[in-house]
Amino acid sequence: MIEGNGNSGPLRPNNGAAQWYAIRTRSRHERTAAKQLVSHGIETFLPLVTQVHHWSDRTKQVEVPLFPGYAFVHFVPASDERVRVLRSHGVVGFVGPRWNETPIPDKQIQDIRILLDQNAPFQDHPFLKVGQVVRIRGGSLDGIEGILSANNGNRSLVITVEPIQRSLSIRVEGYQVEVVDEGPASHVAG
Repeated sequence: MIEGNGNSGPLRPNNGAAQWYAIRTRSRHERTAAKQLVSHGIETFLPLVTQVHHWSDRTKQVEVPLFPGYAFVHFVPASDERVRVLRSHGVVGFVGPRWNETPIPDKQIQDIRILLDQNAPFQDHPFLKVGQVVRIRGGSLDGIEGILSANNGNRSLVITVEPIQRSLSIRVEGYQVEVVDEGPASHVAG
């Protein structure tokens, strides 16, 4: 199982069959589901972040899921692994139309891992479906792609995991970004 910032190594290359999928979990059962999936031999990614929680008598740093209620699995959908995923304790179902799995591009999972590995400051961002796709060029976040957005003059790159309709936002001030399209790349200064 890959948890936290994903320091357990690079992504396994996609062999054309196995893909990443999002699963929905019961409330506060993300870790339980992920552990059970790993025990069934299914590659799992549960991104965790550290938050400071305050109680009346103490303050403590706690690791919590980046996307509450979700985890990610990497498997061949036509295999018996699909049934093992669905039968795992805490798993409610796959994310997608009519509870059928919708594949998530490897690049999106890899970008989330890089953000967590680099301890880059980010914040939750409202889900965006439209907008210009850009790629960061240079620096520790080189190659991360997302949707460029602007709010009150602050430019951000929004990384979106479409099947679970969740996004992360990182400020791109100081980074050079380029437009991702099929034609010649246009550059936007950071």
